[in-house]
Amino acid sequence: MSLFTHVARGRLAAWLTVVAAIVLGAAVFGLPKPDNPAPVSSTGLSVEWQSTQVERLQEQLPSSDVQPALVVASRADGGPLTAADREALAAQAGDLSRFAVGGQVAPPQFSPDGTVALVAVPLSTAGGQEQVADTVERLRAALDDAPAGLTVDVTGGPAFTADLTKVFEGADVTLLAVTAGVVALLLLVTYRSPFLWIVPLVVVAATEQLTLRAVDTIVPAVGINLQEGAVTGIASVLVFGAATDYALLLIARYREELRREADRFRAMRAALRRTAEPILASGTTVVLGVLTLLLSEQETNRALAVACATGVVLAMLSALLVLPAALVLLGRGLFWPFVPRVGGAVREGRLWGRLGAGVVRRPVSVAALATLLLVGLALGGLGIRTGLSETEQFRVEPEAVAGAQTLAKAFPAGTTQPVAVLTNPAAAGAVTEAAAAVTGVASARPGSAGATVAQVDVVLEAEPGTAASDRAIEALRDAVATVPGSAPPTVDGAGALDGAVVGGTVAATYDTAEANAKDLRLILPIILLLVAAVLVLLLRGLLAPALLVLTVIASFFASLGAAWLLFDHVLDFPALDSGVILLAFVFLVALGVDYNIFLVTRAREDARRAGTRDGMLSALRVTGGVITSAGVLLAAVFAVLGVLPLILLTQIGVIVCIGVLLDTLLVRTVLVPALAFVLGDRFWWPGRVRREAGAQAPAPREPVTAHD
Repeated sequence: MSLFTHVARGRLAAWLTVVAAIVLGAAVFGLPKPDNPAPVSSTGLSVEWQSTQVERLQEQLPSSDVQPALVVASRADGGPLTAADREALAAQAGDLSRFAVGGQVAPPQFSPDGTVALVAVPLSTAGGQEQVADTVERLRAALDDAPAGLTVDVTGGPAFTADLTKVFEGADVTLLAVTAGVVALLLLVTYRSPFLWIVPLVVVAATEQLTLRAVDTIVPAVGINLQEGAVTGIASVLVFGAATDYALLLIARYREELRREADRFRAMRAALRRTAEPILASGTTVVLGVLTLLLSEQETNRALAVACATGVVLAMLSALLVLPAALVLLGRGLFWPFVPRVGGAVREGRLWGRLGAGVVRRPVSVAALATLLLVGLALGGLGIRTGLSETEQFRVEPEAVAGAQTLAKAFPAGTTQPVAVLTNPAAAGAVTEAAAAVTGVASARPGSAGATVAQVDVVLEAEPGTAASDRAIEALRDAVATVPGSAPPTVDGAGALDGAVVGGTVAATYDTAEANAKDLRLILPIILLLVAAVLVLLLRGLLAPALLVLTVIASFFASLGAAWLLFDHVLDFPALDSGVILLAFVFLVALGVDYNIFLVTRAREDARRAGTRDGMLSALRVTGGVITSAGVLLAAVFAVLGVLPLILLTQIGVIVCIGVLLDTLLVRTVLVPALAFVLGDRFWWPGRVRREAGAQAPAPREPVTAHD
């Protein structure tokens, strides 16, 4: 660990470290941003999936860059549209032609009951999401002067794109401000010092900003499209949480050593020798965990893997190099009013000492009760539902959702997002007939056609993203694939196609859910094996790593069950987003094992002097405050994702928040110590802890927070 202890060799070394960090940070901010590679598809799925094949084939159609925005009008009282309403809408449809590709807008369509009018405005999508969002906003502004008594909304694919883009407008600033505020408050409460909290907060905030800038360069450089928003938001929160956790661990051990050493540089070197191993083990576990997302079918998850791994590496370096240098330069007075003095009174962690004593008296009963509690919470996940429909993605209902709901009351619910079937032009008629005969299809008609490819537009009866919609997609694919001669041209990378292919936004949602299920089956066992391997290398045993992995798995299912009870009965969420379980599992397994690493590595260290039982008691007492502070802080930071009005991020934040609290307050505090007390020295099997010659039980030490 000489690389990290070098920063505490003296004042000059510390200053050089700080200056080097500033120079390297400036260099990173000065790096050129490479061009973002074109996305694999709108969903990030490869050409193995039909929705991506359709997307590629649509490039051969004359109208490949055109998508309709749907203007939906109805009376505020829900009654039929009057003759005056119809005339006004017809006139307004003509005014909207300036937004339409080709300058033409078809006359309004009216529902059979006469309560809803629909105007399709074909918009160009060639300029990308920002251009589409701008066009939709101008279209909506042009409709602000709708006749009195009418409610007019813009929905359809472009409108959903615009509203999703709006979700992340200013999101980075909001997320940074709220996260920094939460971290500052918790650090201030933890240290009860007017100065100490500022240093780790500045280092962590700088690390987070450096991460976001580095990600802008690294992710495109490795050939992955970076879609800012969810990726940068999650990476930002992870860096804030992980870097602050490492800072808490280092500062706690530094303060402990300051009570033994008059020279603060020697105290910091001792603190680094003791904390580097758990910090590196913890960070390596998180890095390996998130890198498993590189195996995902979705490009967004692969971008998230690179972004989060980059952030955690920088968090480790900042905690082991920059923060120690800043602390030793500022001296002991930084801890005022609780300045640690050599030989000063050591305040034992009374709460954690009493808790450990209670657990050691009845370890079997305590372990059984903790396990039953985790199982009970996990049972809350029975009946869990996954998959959100198109209108259920947002916590705050945008205009596109309101328009889609109005449209679904009078037209087939799938009108907002027709399904695209791509086929050979010669077979377009037969494919249209086959599609129209499928159960769940409201209508099918020939659409745009090119020299080698033709499209059939299919409207489903069910709302996009629902179970009924998924069943219709499956049946539709089966039906059109068997039409003779319906196979369109081969898509590069997909091989020869057997028949017509079904895509569009609705089919892409279905494919994404299937891809998430495939990712779960592949990535879950791999991340567990990687975490177990890190623990085996760190603890030099098999039994303890196996038990720690099992506790993390139990904690995940318990947090998922508890979160589902909250989503279903309190927040009234209809279901989990299909991608939530994978991301929550990756983050919880990678982060949840951190606190066990912090506890068990300290227990192993103290066991060399006092044996496993007293070593675990000492570790629980000494690390209780810092691990609890770190866990509460990390849970609060992930909960901050809830400030963004997207259900996916809210659900990830809540599940990880609950899981981290369970790991911190139950698994690490009660269950793991109880298992160690029951097993004794067998806890380290097949390794063993070698007792130091003449070792005695460790003396009581200062708790790692200023209060219990």
